[in-house]
Amino acid sequence: QPNRPLPYPPLTAFVNVLDTMPTSRSANILAGCLFALAQITCTAGFLQTSRRAALEKLQQITVTPFVATSLIQPSIASASESTPISASWTAVDGLNSLEKKFVSFDKSAYQAMVNDQSRTPLFEQAIISRLKSSEGGPESQVVLDLGTGPFALFAVAAAKAGAGKVYAIEASKEAAASARETVKKLGFDDKITILEGFSTDITLPDGIKADFAVAEIVGSVASEEGAYATILDASKRLVKNPGDAASWIPSRIQTYAAPASYTLHNLFLPPAFDWSKLNGEPVRFNCRDEGLQLLSDPVLVEDINFADIAREKGALKKQVTFIVDGGRIERNAKQFREEFKKGGLPKEQFEQLSVTTANSVSGIALWPRLILDGTVDINSRHYPDGGHQKSHWQTVLSIMSAIPLKVKSGDQVTVTFDFDVPSDVTRPSYYNISGNVVNI
Repeated sequence: QPNRPLPYPPLTAFVNVLDTMPTSRSANILAGCLFALAQITCTAGFLQTSRRAALEKLQQITVTPFVATSLIQPSIASASESTPISASWTAVDGLNSLEKKFVSFDKSAYQAMVNDQSRTPLFEQAIISRLKSSEGGPESQVVLDLGTGPFALFAVAAAKAGAGKVYAIEASKEAAASARETVKKLGFDDKITILEGFSTDITLPDGIKADFAVAEIVGSVASEEGAYATILDASKRLVKNPGDAASWIPSRIQTYAAPASYTLHNLFLPPAFDWSKLNGEPVRFNCRDEGLQLLSDPVLVEDINFADIAREKGALKKQVTFIVDGGRIERNAKQFREEFKKGGLPKEQFEQLSVTTANSVSGIALWPRLILDGTVDINSRHYPDGGHQKSHWQTVLSIMSAIPLKVKSGDQVTVTFDFDVPSDVTRPSYYNISGNVVNI
């Protein structure tokens, strides 16, 4: 972007084309890398961007591989006995947001959520099950949908399942207007009331409280869409029995993490490419992207229980030591070989680079998991090993050093997760990860 310092001086020839790219610096950096690897034909859909969809849009371009040998440097820095790593960012960095305070979405991102078959049917199933289990029957239930979106998807699901009344709250003016049109078109405007604004500023008519709330306000780092502040307030004012897990869908949300190796971080190195210009802003991946591979088993680092939200603390500090898994390194090398081969690299280069990349750490990857009730959960990556699978959520990678650090089986990545998740929904969460790569 002309109004931002370019982190890739050799690629300044592409500046005019980059004007059409998403405004996220991380998306632009990946776009720049792809330009160096491929002749690209942009599609109109690529002009849109969002938290979950930005990198998925890269699948909508036509790619003809070629080799940019001047940028390939297949060697990485060896870590000393203990090499410091760190990254920090806010929930809205590089993403669509309302006044830089709250993550927001474009319509294509909402459509991706609707189409996510690992998410939407399970939410609808949980809503139906909850309504059927009520003693007075579905018609006795008042349902609250927090963050209903332009399609009022789960509000409509509750109405279709026989709920007596549904209140659907949406902060975005445009999305709220679209939700009203959707509800009217489907003939549910007598049963569903759309309320515009932040739920923390809204009181339900006549002081009524909901029997249960649906709250799909879960980010790729689970707390980044303001779930903590929203549920904390709703539990005090908007829900009848907030201490009952049955009052919430989902009942809890989690973030998992693991150290990871990343192809492009190894392919583009200083001085040709300066990853430090990200300033901590993470790179976001399609959860099926094989260019990102985990180096160890995932660990739970964030766990927000909606029924116990009053006891939850917005500040989280947790130290974790990950042990690099030799078996994962071996499997990752094979996958990286295929990735680099598909990128058009000569055999001698992709053979060497795949091993180099598999034996490196770029940063810490994070992704969400949702527990809908006692029996149903939603995973953005395969649980519990963190394997790749289809999801509209993304894997968030914090690049924690300017160049990848060399690791081998048994090495340790020790980091402290320091998350500040505020009780004010208009204040974005702050995430800091810092620690060391330790060669054993």
